[in-house]
Amino acid sequence: MSTGMSTLHELSAAELLAGYRQRQFSPVEVARDVLEHITRWEPHLAATWLLRPEAALAQARASEARWLRGAPCGLLDGVPATLKDNIATAGDPTPLGTAAVPLVPASADAPPAARLREAGAVLIAKTTMPDYGMLSSGLSSFHALARNPWDISKGPGGSSAGAGAAAAAGYGPLHVGTDIGGSIRLPASWCGIFGLKPSLGRVPIDPPYTGRAAGPMTRTVQDAALMMQVLSRPDARDSMSLPAQDIDWQRLAPGLERLRGLRLGLLLDAGCGLGLDDEVRAAVAAAARLFEQAGAIVEPMRPFLTRQMLDGMDHFWRMRSLIDMRQLAPGQLDKVLPFIRQWAESAAAFDGAQVFEAGAQFHATRLATVRACAPFDYVLSPVAPITAFAAELPAPTNDPLQPLEHIAFTVPFNMSEQPAASIHCGHSATGLPIGLQIAGQRFDDLGVLQIAHAFEQLRGPQRPWPQPPE
Repeated sequence: MSTGMSTLHELSAAELLAGYRQRQFSPVEVARDVLEHITRWEPHLAATWLLRPEAALAQARASEARWLRGAPCGLLDGVPATLKDNIATAGDPTPLGTAAVPLVPASADAPPAARLREAGAVLIAKTTMPDYGMLSSGLSSFHALARNPWDISKGPGGSSAGAGAAAAAGYGPLHVGTDIGGSIRLPASWCGIFGLKPSLGRVPIDPPYTGRAAGPMTRTVQDAALMMQVLSRPDARDSMSLPAQDIDWQRLAPGLERLRGLRLGLLLDAGCGLGLDDEVRAAVAAAARLFEQAGAIVEPMRPFLTRQMLDGMDHFWRMRSLIDMRQLAPGQLDKVLPFIRQWAESAAAFDGAQVFEAGAQFHATRLATVRACAPFDYVLSPVAPITAFAAELPAPTNDPLQPLEHIAFTVPFNMSEQPAASIHCGHSATGLPIGLQIAGQRFDDLGVLQIAHAFEQLRGPQRPWPQPPE
């Protein structure tokens, strides 16, 4: 079904909710249209797991009845949404992208899943991810290989791989990913969507872990703000959950005047990792000029992440993964993606002093990031130094001993606990999306959304979203 110039699956959450209120269409009509669209796309993308049309339609029918009574149950009633594989949903297994994990049904919804259900969202599916979320690709020993709707020979990024592909392809407007080193922002950049990694603790997650955040992945900033109003409620299961705070997440209106006089840092050198692609540099520099023309003060930043920091975090995560894998039975261990096994097993030679020094780099990264960002209201940078790479590769380097060379722009903000978003700012010559990272001071999640919303207005009309192959 279409409404005006758009089919239902192309509408934003805000547009769907307005349509429900005005009785232009129903949650059932929307769910059917989204499911039909997924059917056309999914053989090419492999973005979903636990795609259950009948369960989704049952949720939509319940929502329709509530709207007909004039009594929606929450802010997102009837809006299609997906959740990443590693966000537990009651009664479903949580494979974490790997065939090595026993498929044991979860006893309860993780906080993001619980908040979406309470708000009335129609949970269409879970989305795919790589083994243990330790890759920036859609390569998995459990899920089919996820691909990028802009070019199916490329990967969508990761580890929120399926979520990025689903958002770009129009699998409904709302998607939740997780991010510990860039796993929301990288697929957002490579799939041309908006993704927000909130301040640590802003969106409760279970299990919690240093640097780990859950956040929205959407086509528009407004839809991400809607999700934040729901997702940001405290939950005691997250030991780092922030206290309740009265934030008007819909207050995006300040618009372009919000930019006048702001001091923006421009970081075009991460300090280590892969070199910055010329097309990415040009797109981010052009975005910075738009901010400058709107009245912001843009100043270049010196790199602050060091090789020692990036390698230290990498080595610590290797040891953590090695310990986890040593808990697996021999038959289970054999099922882990070979790239991941080789990466983790390389930590076996580390001694205690090496692991301690590696762990210390998380704090060193935090200190360096906070210090570098302190003079600025917000920081602009690339999300990734390159555009999307071949879908079959586990990482751009295809080297298990150098797997994190592409996260040098993103991982510092996980360790500093600052909010950071990816917003589409251009395309390569071959049509691949490029993302601009906007990072704010700790707890200024609303400010990041406002700056991103202003950039939506600055950047002008966008290319049409990709459509399923004929």
